[in-house]
Amino acid sequence: MSATSETQSSSFDSIKWVLAIALLAAAVVGNYYYGETVSVLYRAIAVVLLVAIAGVVAGMTDKGRRFRSFAKESRTEVRRVVWPTRQEATQTTIIVVVATAIVSLILWGMDAILVRVVGFFTGLEF
Repeated sequence: MSATSETQSSSFDSIKWVLAIALLAAAVVGNYYYGETVSVLYRAIAVVLLVAIAGVVAGMTDKGRRFRSFAKESRTEVRRVVWPTRQEATQTTIIVVVATAIVSLILWGMDAILVRVVGFFTGLEF
């Protein structure tokens, strides 16, 4: 019985995905088709509604339910994160900027040396 219900769910999910994609396509085509005749406000409202409906339809699929579950768990994890203080963030930013400047100066110097070495061996002046 599990295989039967899984097959039915899978076929319904396929139909739901086709419907969601069709709604998104309708939003794009409708916005393009009515671009000259209908007000931008009405087209924007229609596009937002069609995208929202497509999202709801996609959310009713198995993958949509798993995504919602994942999003809820992610939100819970983000709440547990210990965020750095302003001072720690500032100090880390300064360290990154200084390290980037030092590495860029080293690379610039190495490039200048290599250009001179290659110019010496090839006889080309840069």
